[in-house]
Amino acid sequence: MQVNYRYMGTSQVASNSQHTQVSFSPDTLRPPTFFVGELKNKLAFREAMSALHQVVISDMRFTPKNRDEYQRWLTEQEQTLLADLVSKQGKVKQQLNQVRDELAAMNKVASKIMAPFYQAQNQYFKYLYKHDIDAWYVLDPVITVHPDQVFFECFSEDESSYGKLSCSYEVFKNISDTEFGTTNIDYSEGLYNEFQKIRDYRDTQLKIDPDGFKVATSGQQDFAEKKIDLPDSWVRGFLQVSSAMTLPMVRLKMQPMDLYNICFKLRTKKERVGPRAMRFELTPGQAIKVILEPWGEEILCPRSIYQGDEPRSIRVWGRRRLHILERLLPIASHFEVCLLGDGMPSFYIADLGGMSFTLGLSGWSANDWSKMANFDLLASRAEVDSQTSAKVYQALFESQQQSANRLALQLGLDLNTVKSALAQYSQHGQVLYDMELDVYRIRHLCHEPIPLEQLRFNNEREEKALNFVNTGLVSIQKDQFNENGRYIAGQVLDNAVEHQSFISLDLDHRLVDGQCNCHFWHRNKLRQGPCEHMLALRQQTSNGSL
Repeated sequence: MQVNYRYMGTSQVASNSQHTQVSFSPDTLRPPTFFVGELKNKLAFREAMSALHQVVISDMRFTPKNRDEYQRWLTEQEQTLLADLVSKQGKVKQQLNQVRDELAAMNKVASKIMAPFYQAQNQYFKYLYKHDIDAWYVLDPVITVHPDQVFFECFSEDESSYGKLSCSYEVFKNISDTEFGTTNIDYSEGLYNEFQKIRDYRDTQLKIDPDGFKVATSGQQDFAEKKIDLPDSWVRGFLQVSSAMTLPMVRLKMQPMDLYNICFKLRTKKERVGPRAMRFELTPGQAIKVILEPWGEEILCPRSIYQGDEPRSIRVWGRRRLHILERLLPIASHFEVCLLGDGMPSFYIADLGGMSFTLGLSGWSANDWSKMANFDLLASRAEVDSQTSAKVYQALFESQQQSANRLALQLGLDLNTVKSALAQYSQHGQVLYDMELDVYRIRHLCHEPIPLEQLRFNNEREEKALNFVNTGLVSIQKDQFNENGRYIAGQVLDNAVEHQSFISLDLDHRLVDGQCNCHFWHRNKLRQGPCEHMLALRQQTSNGSL
């Protein structure tokens, strides 16, 4: 999906001894959106924007070591090592020494010739990362101006973490220009470095530049154009977040010190084997317990009491991404933890007093928001006719933000009908559910329509798998839990042919083995991922958790 951005100049921070101005350059291809106001709590804003930056650069994917330099050294030493091995033969010792000297001279010349190239290559990548880090990122952050707050949204580089910083109008003074809407903002590594210069004794102005749209109309200045071939997984990930926020959750209130203890333990320990889960043991009226696997170490959270009605045990993965929240621990009054279920997405909301920071995490680090374990989040949940959906959307658009209950009363519609209509628009990236305030907000992710059917699935095998499940063509014959994980076997009817399949999941819910008698599996095994019949087995057994 190709996305076009058009910025008037770049975002920047200007500072002197008494005043700081944070000026964001908006995308002029979108409808005019701007905001100008002075910050009251500067340090909290600085720390929150720094945490948002940590989301942007977060990448928990495995990166193999670069062994090019070692391989070059090994090539240079190969002849020397071989010569040492046979040099004991006196008759050829002199000849070997001569050849070794010649090879050493040749290698020295080769290294001298290639050294400028390797040095320039190294310097180029270092310069690119330091001065033009935008090239390493795919999507600029999204900012939305609403009647009650301004909020920023971003996605991590590995597409497994979502960040949202909400600033209510209470944290501003001397608000002047405002225009409600959503736009992308130009963002860079240098801008983050300038944020670190914000101080409490300087007046700080937040400015989403309205001049950009005035100049865009007159066409008198040059613009920075960006044309990005945006991977479908990035857009799909944002849509997954919007959709996941509307699902039922278990909510916990945790104190910053308890969350600090979890981060501290993760800093001091390094797991070498799985499972790498963090298990919440919840008993009504008692302190929350967190078990860190595989060590089985229990962290008691005496300041955080579970207020639920029934005992629960929920396991989540990708726990090291919680380090993103560390800069917020000194300034947060409390955290609200929202858990969807075992191996499902989770959300952590920091209350910063007039501001809030939401961190959304996918099931686990290697499973980004767009992977197969979550594709059913974009499934239609209830049928609502287009006229009713448009009526609900128009009522929300007029107020920009509203709760589902108020919309139902205003329109005289059933509450479930309103929620289903809003869920449809959230799946299309036009509506965002605010978990903290329990309201729905207008937020257009892109200025162009998003082809949802094109983005819903990673490949046609996922689509086929869901069709098998929806049409009742999947029968589970065995579903067993064991010390190594879970074993699922069953039968899928595909074009009147019965396919016998099985899959094995490890303790981290990852598919580690599987077999099917279809042509795709015999040709590719698991090198291209599981076949549609294996995916159907997994989807059939996970339906209860969605």
